[in-house]
Formats: sequence, structure tokens, C-alpha cells
Amino acid sequence: MKQRSLLTGHLCMMGASTMWGLMAPLGKDAMANGISGLEMICFRVTGGSICFWLASFVVLLLNRDKGAEQTKERITPKDSALLFGAALFAIVFNQCNYIIGLSITSPLNASIMTTIMPIFTMILATIVLKEPLTSKKFLGVILGACGAATLILASANGVASGGVLKGDLMCVAAQFSYSIYLTAFKSVIQKFTAITCMKWMMTFAALVVVPFGIPQFMELDWASIGNKTWAETAFVVVGGTFFSFLLSTNAQKVLRPTVVAMYNYMQPIIACMVSVLIGVGIFGWNQLVAIVLVFSGVYLVNKSKAKDDGQACK
Repeated sequence: MKQRSLLTGHLCMMGASTMWGLMAPLGKDAMANGISGLEMICFRVTGGSICFWLASFVVLLLNRDKGAEQTKERITPKDSALLFGAALFAIVFNQCNYIIGLSITSPLNASIMTTIMPIFTMILATIVLKEPLTSKKFLGVILGACGAATLILASANGVASGGVLKGDLMCVAAQFSYSIYLTAFKSVIQKFTAITCMKWMMTFAALVVVPFGIPQFMELDWASIGNKTWAETAFVVVGGTFFSFLLSTNAQKVLRPTVVAMYNYMQPIIACMVSVLIGVGIFGWNQLVAIVLVFSGVYLVNKSKAKDDGQACK
């Protein structure tokens, strides 16, 4: 039974990582065919909010039908303030930087940048959570930084990497924002279930982002956008936002956090394969060197002894 649970956890993480990896090239293609970066963010936070609220109602109905007493999660004003802050760093700042950065850089570069997040988290955990900084962690940070620098310098020097410096830097900022979320809001996230956290965080994010997107939505020529673009946008919302978070949450119940974190590094591999296949990205030596350096850095960071296991997310 235990082996079956472990297998289920691994399959769930493979599914979630695949969806996150596919989200970069598919989202990039959608934003190249009628959907702007801000519109994509609005679709994601609004659609994600609706999906998680529907999921919470389904869970409530299932518990009622079973005759089980529903555990009520009471959210205090302090909890609401913390969840609002978590929404800003995990979704608003993170997604605004990532999605807009993705719209002007290559999907492969954007996906490689996501692998830097655990390194940022390690640095902040040392400062905020007093995690020990070992030699392996330090070497991992250096290797990861070199990997990021390889992509950024290639973009700045005009190397044919398919990326733009500003977009690469925005993707880096997105990872830093998410790292702040993982370290500064750890307590409130552990207090509630994943669906409760995400439905409120997505709702708060929508309240912040959507007002800025209304002018663009008013000018959007909905009829001119093709079915392929709408399908790609729907995947970003349903697959890359809703189902991926549900799968990863289920996997975290049976897998150690370090094992879950390692699946985050499937994303650039998936993005690379799909980007090349659909013709929206190119693969060169710069990407290969960056992948090797970042993966080596992340491996050392995860192998190093820590106060407790850190968590990683998309």
C-alpha cells in the first residue's frame, strides 16, 4: 500500500511538472497570437479563482453527502492580511513579472529561470528562517548564479538565444518574488488546506490585477482570436494553474519535500522539447550550459543538510 501511495505521488508530480513545463511554450504562443501579457494574467487569476472556489464547494458537498462533519477553517482578519500579502508575492508580483517577461523572451529561457527559485529560497531561508548555510549550499548558489548569468549575458550580447534581456530579468524577479512568499508566509500557508489558501489568494490577486486589465479587455477583438489561442489560454488556466496545484498538493502528502522539489527541474526539459517542436523557441549551447550549471547548483543545494526540508512550487 505504501509503495502504491509513493507511486501515485510520483505520477502526480510528473503530471504537475509536465503541465508547468508546457505552460511556457503554449502561453508564449497564445501571447504571440492575440492575447497580451496582462490579459493572460487576468485570465489566469480570474479563471484560477473560479476553479478553486468551485473545487471548495465540491469538497463541501462531498463531505456533506458522506455525513462527515466539515472541518471549518476560520480565517481571522490577521490571516486575511497574511493571505493578501501571500497573494501579492506568490501571484501578483510573480505572475506579472513572469507572464510579461515570457511575452518578450523565449519560453525556454523563462523555464530555465524557474529553476533558480530554490536557490533564492535557500538564501532567504538563511536570513529569515535561520537555515544553516553550508559549503554545498554556497557552491550551489554560485553554480546557479552562473547558469542565470549565462542566459542573461547571451541575451545582452545578442547571441541567438531567442530571449531578450528585459524579459529574462523579469523572469528572475518573478522567482525572487515567489521565494519571498515561500519564506515569509510559510506559517499561514501551513495553517490552512491548499484549496482554502489558493481560493483566497487567487481572489485577492484578481481584485488587484483585473482593474488594470479592464481597459485592454474593452479593446480586445475577441472575434479575431483563433480557437488555437483560446485552447492554449484555457490550458494555462485549467492545466497550468488549477490541476497542476491540485496534483502537486496531493503528491506532497506522500513524498518528501526534497523529492517534490526535484520535479521542478523537469520544466525546462519539457519546455525545450515543446518549444522546438512548435517552432517558438530555439536550443543552443547557451541554454545547454545554463541547464547544466543550474541543475548542478540545485542538486548541491538539495543534497546539503538543512534545518528542515524546504518546499518548491510553480
